[in-house]
Amino acid sequence: MEISWVFIVFGSWLLALAFVLKIFSHPKRKLPPGPMPWPIIGNLNLLGSLPHVSFHHLSQKYGDLMLLKFGSKPVLVASSPEMAKEILKTHDTIFASRPPLAAGKYTSFNYSDMLWAPYGAYWRQARKIYLTEIFSPKRLDSLEYIRVEEGRTLISRLFPHSGKPILLKDHLPRFTLRTISRIAMSDKYCSDQSNSDTSIATLERLQWMLDEWLVLGGVINLGDWIPLFSWFDLQGYVRQMKALGKNFTQFYKYVIDDHNATKMQTTGDFVPKDMVDALLHLSNDPNLEVKLTSDHMMGLINNLLAGGTDTAAATIEWTFQELLRRPNIIDKARQELDRAIGKERWVEEEDFSKLPYIDAIIKESFRLHPLCALLPPHYSIEDCKVAGYDIPKGTIVYVNAWSLGRNSKYWDRAEEFIPERFIENNIDVKGQNFAFLPFGSGRRRCPGYSLGMKVVRTTMANLLHG
Repeated sequence: MEISWVFIVFGSWLLALAFVLKIFSHPKRKLPPGPMPWPIIGNLNLLGSLPHVSFHHLSQKYGDLMLLKFGSKPVLVASSPEMAKEILKTHDTIFASRPPLAAGKYTSFNYSDMLWAPYGAYWRQARKIYLTEIFSPKRLDSLEYIRVEEGRTLISRLFPHSGKPILLKDHLPRFTLRTISRIAMSDKYCSDQSNSDTSIATLERLQWMLDEWLVLGGVINLGDWIPLFSWFDLQGYVRQMKALGKNFTQFYKYVIDDHNATKMQTTGDFVPKDMVDALLHLSNDPNLEVKLTSDHMMGLINNLLAGGTDTAAATIEWTFQELLRRPNIIDKARQELDRAIGKERWVEEEDFSKLPYIDAIIKESFRLHPLCALLPPHYSIEDCKVAGYDIPKGTIVYVNAWSLGRNSKYWDRAEEFIPERFIENNIDVKGQNFAFLPFGSGRRRCPGYSLGMKVVRTTMANLLHG
C-alpha cells in the first residue's frame, strides 16, 4: 500500500511539473476579443440565417476585429475598413490562402478553381491565365458583340410587357447566363435562340446547377468545423455537394471533349474562339509551371459561369428594387441619358464616361447590397500579429463587406440610398478604398470585375433608357 501511494504522489508531481513547464515554455498569446465558446460547438450557436448580419451585431459588442470558434477552429472576423486593410493589404500574403472546406473539395474539382485553390503556384498561374487570356482589355473588346446581342435580346423580351408589372428575376439570370456562357464556351450548348426543348432544358439545368453551387458554397457545414460530424453528414450537405460535382463533371467534360474534337479537325493555325478553346490551347504549353488538367479547366470554366451569372443579375435586381422606391432618382438618370445619349440610340460601353450619375447609382447599390456580403474566407498560412493581436496559423478569416458599407464613420446616413455620395467622392471598384469592396481587394480580388462592370453598366443604362 505504501509503495503504491509513493507512485501516486510521484506521478502527480510529474504531471504538475509538466503542466508548469508547458505554461512557461508557451507564453500567453494576446488574442482578439470574442464571445466565450461552448464545448464542442464553439460559437456556432450565435449564427443566424444571415451570418453577415450576426457578425455585424456581434462586432458591435466585441469590436471590429473579433475572434470566434467554429467547433474547435479559430475564426477571425474583420468588420471595419481599418481591419479589412490589415487583412487584405498589410498582411495580404499571409492571408492569401483558402481553408480546405468541403465545398471546395466536392463542388470545385478538389480545389482546382480560382475561388478555392490554396495560395501557391497553381493559383498564381490560374490568375495569370484569367488576366491575360480571358479578361484582358483586348479580349473583352473582341467579345463586345456578344454583350450587345444579348442585351438587345433582353430588351426585346421585355418590350411586349411594357406598362405591365415585370418580375426581373424571371429574365435577368437567363440573360447573364447566356452572355457569360457564350464568352466561356460559345452558344452551342446553351442556346435559346432556336427555342428547342433540348437547348432550353440544358440552359435551365445549368442555371439550376450554378444556383446550387452558390448556395452550397456558403452553407455552414458542421463537418467542416467539428471533425467528428464529418463522418455522419448530419445536414446532408456533403451528399448534395458530391451529386452536384458529378453533374458538373459530366457537363464540362462533354463541352471540353467537343471543343477538343473541333480543334483536332482544324487545319492551319488554331485561333481560340472562347475560354474553353484558350484553356485547351494552354494545356499543351510546355512552359506552364503547373500542367493544366481537366479538373483545372473545369474549375476555371465553372468560376467564370458562376461568378459572372448570378452577381450581375443580382446587382441589377437590387438596384431596381432601390430605384422603384425613389422615382426622383430614376428621373435624374433619364435626364442624364437624354442629355448624353439622346433618344435615337442605345447606350454603348464606350458611353459610360459620359454617365457619371448612373455609375454612381450602381456603386451605391454595391455599397448597400455587396455581391458577397462576406468575402470568401481567407486562411492564414503562418502566425502573425494584426492590430497588436496574435493570430495563429490556420485561422479562417471573414471580411464582412456588408458591415463595411454601413460604417457610419465613412458613410453619412449609411442606411440610405444616396447615389450622389459617389459623385462627391470619386471612389472606384478596384479595392483601394477599404470601406467599399464590391470585388474584394489584394491578391484574392475578383479578376473578372471589369467584365462584370461592363455587363451591369450597359444593362442598367439601357433598361432605364428603354
